[in-house]
Amino acid sequence: MPKLHDPLMIVTDLDGSLLDHHSYSWLPAQPWLNRLTRADVPLVVCSSKTAAEIVPLQRSLGIVGAPFIAENGAVVKLEGQVQAKSARSYDDICQVLQRLRDQHGFKFTGFSDVTEKEVAEWTGLTPHDATLARAREGSESVIWRDTTEQFTAFQQALAADSLELVQGGRFWHVMSQGSGKGAALEWLLTHYAHPTGQRYITIGLGDGPNDAPMLDKVDYAVVIKGYSKNSVELKREDKDRVFYSTGFGPEGWSEGLTHFIQD
Repeated sequence: MPKLHDPLMIVTDLDGSLLDHHSYSWLPAQPWLNRLTRADVPLVVCSSKTAAEIVPLQRSLGIVGAPFIAENGAVVKLEGQVQAKSARSYDDICQVLQRLRDQHGFKFTGFSDVTEKEVAEWTGLTPHDATLARAREGSESVIWRDTTEQFTAFQQALAADSLELVQGGRFWHVMSQGSGKGAALEWLLTHYAHPTGQRYITIGLGDGPNDAPMLDKVDYAVVIKGYSKNSVELKREDKDRVFYSTGFGPEGWSEGLTHFIQD
């Protein structure tokens, strides 16, 4: 088991993991956040949230300047700059979606189709935070409103345009193929070394199916009990390095770190 003075990196999802699914509070995780800060352990956010949402959250969490992964891996920021980005721009993805809707009659609603007010109603975010959620760079969030048969056709049509669907806690996310959380983390780990030059020992925490690629890449994985109808399916076989929490959100987050980190 790793110790706090090891070259540790914590890679975490936000909604339903570090942040409570309903209130967006991280208060139960604060004692662990304080310990990580004192030990200079980097906390890397790996979220479906946009960069515009993550930066103010970093300020609130006291981790300004830490690298982060946004929009499920479509955007990676390191040293304050965009270092890796989806092959397709947000405008390009929205144009493809509109074309597919016109051609096939698919029924779905994306963030680009509605106002901040409607996004706030969907998510429980404030109108200001909903504006930040719409500041997208490399993916679109959609609510599917059609049949299962049409959904399969939608996936196939997206694949023909080199796009894919990733399931999040509340929405489906349309993004470039091969740009999920796992690929983004792999890129980050090759470009962001520990000050000693060592490769980081990584502990990942997430609660949704879209976290699975990230949880398969880290050294130790914490699957936080979540509200998704679909379970988190991991491909890794080292079950002794996977912990399933009994608590939801930040309670489960803290439970996972307590399980793996020897202090």
